[in-house]
Amino acid sequence: MRRYTLNIILALACIGLVLAASYDKLDSYVLTVLMSMGISIIFASSLNLVNGYMGEFSCGHGGFMCVGAYVGSVLSLICFSSNKMLGAALLPPTLAPWVFPFILLASGLAAAFFGLLVALPSFRTRGDYLAIITIAANYIIISLVENIDIIGGSRGLSGMKRTMNAMRDVADIPWMLIWVIIGTLVSLMLLRRLVSSTYGKGVPAIAQNEVAAEIMGVNTDRMKIVAFMLSSALAGVAGALYAHVFGYVNAQAFNILKSTEGMVMVYLGGMGSLSGSVLAAILFTLLVEGLRFGIPALDSLLHTVNVLPADFTLSQIWKWVLIPLMLILLMQFRPEGIMGNRELSGVFPRLRRWFTFR
Repeated sequence: MRRYTLNIILALACIGLVLAASYDKLDSYVLTVLMSMGISIIFASSLNLVNGYMGEFSCGHGGFMCVGAYVGSVLSLICFSSNKMLGAALLPPTLAPWVFPFILLASGLAAAFFGLLVALPSFRTRGDYLAIITIAANYIIISLVENIDIIGGSRGLSGMKRTMNAMRDVADIPWMLIWVIIGTLVSLMLLRRLVSSTYGKGVPAIAQNEVAAEIMGVNTDRMKIVAFMLSSALAGVAGALYAHVFGYVNAQAFNILKSTEGMVMVYLGGMGSLSGSVLAAILFTLLVEGLRFGIPALDSLLHTVNVLPADFTLSQIWKWVLIPLMLILLMQFRPEGIMGNRELSGVFPRLRRWFTFR
């Protein structure tokens, strides 16, 4: 029983969050920040599978999140809202809580397909060349989405809140918080079980020495496909959750800057450490929120003297100064990140007596 103590504490904490949100003990801003943390954890930990455990260099992970966001949004609108594609809603609103998991699954599968398209060139390329391919894939996906007018084009897509409203009509509980918690826990469980399994040991083997791994019987091409597709699928799920949390998506929200956020979180937490990805995603979300609040009077002055464009604020400028600076400092002074390639149980061995991943 002792080995499951922390697992039980985690479950109780999640239940406590849901109850607090249900009884309005958490305001909408705190709730949004908590859900953003969960989405960032999924996004960062999925990228860590490729960049950390497998030792590849993917720089366009935001593109897979974009695929999941748009596929989830389109399916949600088709099923539960009047839309330009099919007209009337396809399903009654009462089915929203039961259909939504399948929307998330479809979003992940669509992103996994695009991940497969990136995995195939990875058989012959590594390092800088693979980074260029993934960046190109990121831009291709964004350009493709922006040129499909039926899904909003460059204007973006909205209306996903109607699905959430349909769920609340069935039961007045914080559905999106519940789905984000479930998505986060399931994603971490899948990743942990993969990398700790006998089959999944081929992923870090590729990072150590791909030729030696192949000699020892590891099908490196298959392992790359599995890693890229699972990583992309989880990013797609994160994108679908993002779309429904905020009720609006725009392809530019998933550009190279979003991919950079993922890399910052991976390298901040430590490559090859799920615990590090979780910790870094939480710290990164709090940092971004701390930089969000600018000084309106100063912004107005800078707009008046034409120092800042009209659609920019000083907080946006500082965000994209400090975040890349953080990445540079990490590479210079602590390239292994906060946790390195260790988990919490490796840093604190006594924790192994109190919890288990199995």
